[in-house]
Amino acid sequence: MKGIIRIIFLTLFISCTNEGFAQNGKTFLQFEGKDGPGEGKNVVLISGDDEYRSEESMPMMAKILSEHYGFNTTVLFAIEPETGYIVPSYQNNIPGLEQLKDADLVIMLIRFRDLPLDQMKQLENYFKSGKPFIALRTSTHPFAIKDKDSPFAKWTWNSKVPGWEGGFGQQIIGETWIAHHGIHKSEGTRALIDGVDRDADHPILRGVDDIWAPTDVYSVKNLPAAANVLLYGQSTAGMTPEAPLMWDKSIMPIAWTKDYSLDGGKTGKVLGSTLGSSIDFEVEDMRRLIVNASFWLLDMPEVITPDLSVEIIGNYEPTMFGFDSFRKGMKVADFK
Repeated sequence: MKGIIRIIFLTLFISCTNEGFAQNGKTFLQFEGKDGPGEGKNVVLISGDDEYRSEESMPMMAKILSEHYGFNTTVLFAIEPETGYIVPSYQNNIPGLEQLKDADLVIMLIRFRDLPLDQMKQLENYFKSGKPFIALRTSTHPFAIKDKDSPFAKWTWNSKVPGWEGGFGQQIIGETWIAHHGIHKSEGTRALIDGVDRDADHPILRGVDDIWAPTDVYSVKNLPAAANVLLYGQSTAGMTPEAPLMWDKSIMPIAWTKDYSLDGGKTGKVLGSTLGSSIDFEVEDMRRLIVNASFWLLDMPEVITPDLSVEIIGNYEPTMFGFDSFRKGMKVADFK
């Protein structure tokens, strides 16, 4: 009888331990990598935007990287401390950023965050290390620091600090928030494959032949000359893949790479893209763009082939983008 009780206890203990690893208690998700070229490498995916449902897309991409390619992945969320719920509009808390200490790559989609100093310091340490990252959609304007005396005030999206004009987005990623070039919620984005001057042979673009996104084109006006444009986008007259291109509007960069260096830190590489809402990721080649970029940024271009699997793990039913459109009462475990 004692032996049976002991077995039951050990079974419950192991089950609870695995559940704790998957959820890290209550604040972030972790997925242990399977076999694959990314084995032993850690990717941290940071969600935290008010509108584009990164709390849905980041867990989905984490599972792809973990299940198909062996990366250990961690997903961070904007958490409302009082309830423990994921509240993307809560701009002052993304717990778990200490996971960046062991990260090899960061993928982020955040907007107008004003985080505590200890959390900002974790971000600063990562970027000073020169490690690579992917910045999606609103990550061109990731910070809005209200305390003008904060050591991170210059990171604010509309900073006027000399040498830091446009804040983190402009100085590190290559652009800050300008405007909607396309009409928001009326026009989509078609990635232009032919007839434009871009780095079409870049490894990140292997197999990336068809991207249409329902999110509109952002204005990009200040991209530095040293940035390497991979994709340009054209507005579509409607929000379906069949919608015609609007040639009366100028084309805009929608994906690029560049080098970055933060305050004398090591030089690193970033992929910036104005694509990235959760419904954009229903498109196979959008997912492929991020998987390919992950390997390229980690100096593994030889892994990239046009047919790398980007099959979604489990169900993925993203929510239409919009302010306050996030699913209420959701906890971290709901996205595992």
